[in-house]
Amino acid sequence: MEEKDKPGQTPDSKSIEDEVEGEELDDTVDAKPDRSQRFAIFSKKKKNEQEKPASQHLRYVTPEFQYEMNYQNLGKCIIINNKNFDVRTGMCIRNGTDKDAGDLCQCFRNLGFEVKVYNDQSCEDMERLLQSVAKYDHSDSACFACILLSHGEEGQIYGTDGAMAIKTLTTLFRGDKCKSLVGKPKLFFIQACRGSEFDEGIQTDSGPANDTLETDANPRYKIPVEADFLFAYSTVPGYYSWRNPGRGSWFVQALCSVLNQYGKQLEIMQILTRVNYLVATNFESWSDDPRFSEKKQIPCVVSMLTKELYF
Repeated sequence: MEEKDKPGQTPDSKSIEDEVEGEELDDTVDAKPDRSQRFAIFSKKKKNEQEKPASQHLRYVTPEFQYEMNYQNLGKCIIINNKNFDVRTGMCIRNGTDKDAGDLCQCFRNLGFEVKVYNDQSCEDMERLLQSVAKYDHSDSACFACILLSHGEEGQIYGTDGAMAIKTLTTLFRGDKCKSLVGKPKLFFIQACRGSEFDEGIQTDSGPANDTLETDANPRYKIPVEADFLFAYSTVPGYYSWRNPGRGSWFVQALCSVLNQYGKQLEIMQILTRVNYLVATNFESWSDDPRFSEKKQIPCVVSMLTKELYF
């Protein structure tokens, strides 16, 4: 069953390429669904998406514009996986989220992160957990990653007992609050609804020299406290986010697919651009109710990174 991440009804969906064989999966949204309908979404890789030889992925970077990754550790990756919610929240069980959490755990470990998964966290639990992580000494780490899997609304993420502002969690890692991550990338991946709109999609006819910097030794300068953050949302503001109870969410599965194939070759924005492409082109909803049929989804990246990031 597939699920969408929104308040409202739950449509059926299927992949553009093919339906899941031998089983029926309902899609739901990570917000406030009232009822469940049947879905089937995910598609197989297209033939022209075969992995290319590594020689075709040579990269050229200017060191001054690349984050320093030569640390003892790549960094911590915290995954908050909220599946079950207090009945008072009006939120349904997020079937399929365990598949997302497991795939993300393996994927980020393969990249070199120290990964820990925390299940069914209340709002207080989430804030206390990330406060503890923010107070940790990250001096030997190159970066930090946090993944939030839950129901949501615009600007909010759900704990098991209710909603809280996403900013309450992310600001714990600002430069003035987490000194050991100053100047290092802080990555947040958020699988949750951001509203209750559907993306109808639109038919298209189209087919698919660096400056040198002089630096002084040990320069001292100020940087904005909000610098070096990246937020990768599963959908744009105002819209639902889709999840398949058997195969996981569109966004997370596309993210894992690209990271597994190109995570150590491409720059983070190239990676997320490919994720956007996969979600936009490989998935489409279907329902007996035409109001919920043939819907699309596009992830959204908000970057305050100041350099290129290669894992």
